[in-house]
Amino acid sequence: MQQNLPVLLKQLDANLWEIPATGKMRVPGRVYASSAMMRAIEKDQSLQQVVNVAHLPGIVKYSLAMPDIHWGYGFPIGGVCATHRDDGVVSPGGVGYDINCGVRLIATALDADELRPRIKPLLSGLFRHIPTGVGASKAIPKLNRSELHAVAVEGARWAVRRGFGTSAQLERIEEHGCLAEAEPEAVDDRPWQRGADQLGTLGSGNHFLEIGMVEEIYHPEAARVFGLQTGKIVVMIHCGSRGYGYQICDDYLKVALRATEKYGISVPDRQLACAPIRSEEGRAYLGAMRCAANYAFANRQIIMHLAEQSFMETLGLSQRELGFQLIYDICHNIAKFESHEVDGETVDVCMHRKGATRAFGPGNPGIPVEFRGVGQPVLIPGDMGRYSFLSVGTERAMKETFGSSCHGAGRHMSRKKAMAESRGHDMIGELRDRGVEIQATGLRTIAEEMPHAYKDVADVVNVMHDAGITLKVAKFKPVGVIKG
Repeated sequence: MQQNLPVLLKQLDANLWEIPATGKMRVPGRVYASSAMMRAIEKDQSLQQVVNVAHLPGIVKYSLAMPDIHWGYGFPIGGVCATHRDDGVVSPGGVGYDINCGVRLIATALDADELRPRIKPLLSGLFRHIPTGVGASKAIPKLNRSELHAVAVEGARWAVRRGFGTSAQLERIEEHGCLAEAEPEAVDDRPWQRGADQLGTLGSGNHFLEIGMVEEIYHPEAARVFGLQTGKIVVMIHCGSRGYGYQICDDYLKVALRATEKYGISVPDRQLACAPIRSEEGRAYLGAMRCAANYAFANRQIIMHLAEQSFMETLGLSQRELGFQLIYDICHNIAKFESHEVDGETVDVCMHRKGATRAFGPGNPGIPVEFRGVGQPVLIPGDMGRYSFLSVGTERAMKETFGSSCHGAGRHMSRKKAMAESRGHDMIGELRDRGVEIQATGLRTIAEEMPHAYKDVADVVNVMHDAGITLKVAKFKPVGVIKG
């Protein structure tokens, strides 16, 4: 990374800051954060990364960052960038290693008070059905190369075709659970090997399946549209493309480094390595990235089905009694072509969202018909001890952030530091005192993911709500979690 220089910040309003374009920056930077958040953000390198992203060829309007911003690879986590489809670049660092890491929210007919006495056996059942942890595999039989190619092209449709869920659920997934123009031929051997037996697995780190209860509703109309009621149980699934997507990113970072040199692209940080969108390397990365995105859509579709089966088996309920209904599934590590208004003109851009989610406003044809009166659901998980949120996108988001918003709490403590801070703590007991039961592969993951390692997600959500980018719909309190 280039030498850190003092970053000039101009506060535009209570929750919006601008970094003026200086030197070789092509656009200004903009950061959504409260004053208290900004004091913490200034302590790491993430603002410098906002500046660095503003140097990318073809970037339009702003280099953006959401309030869950923290330091990442090349781009900050929480970064958003639009590059012109004709003369812009695509950067693997603007998507990240866990391609299409995303969140799926499910409503149920269950009352939280009735479920609590059975939460431990339910978690045990979920833990049995859904493999977790580093290298977890074989929720379904190992797939051959031909079957994996089908997954990479069809996404969640492949899972439905194999009996995991219903075709109606595809309407409740971003891009209907499949990015078009995936190119299996652009993927090398190693990703196929790593992905052969990892479909339907949760993974490790910050990935989880969380059982929560609807604790508070802020937007009754939207809650009604989404089928949410106070006191009812919801399920949130957070995971991505596992080793398959990780390997694709790793492979294409090397390709991007060579392309940056080949096309004479000057960037302030080699982690921003990129390729022109219309180049052979750019097209190949996008084709391979879509394969990983589709793998992740299929993965979450399968996990949802496994979770539903586990609920029914453990609780002795029929499908109708359980009422397991998908609300929405969103990506938060992705690059996609979208059309947005820039300086009064509609422009086709490649949207990089890294640790940020799409947040389209009411009436947008890209969201399910039944949601167009209230806006696209935006799913924002918190840490496993406090709460998570559901918001909706707004028309203001379409004008100011390319229809983008935050994706979670955002770390304020490294995993190493979180481990050190957790020594001597009864972490499972502390979570139980908060009313949360947890089952995990090992204590290390629990220690790395304890609530104290994260910002308070309510602060993050409130910044975007107060800025008018998203509107809060509901808050969910966790009652049970499984992790790797």
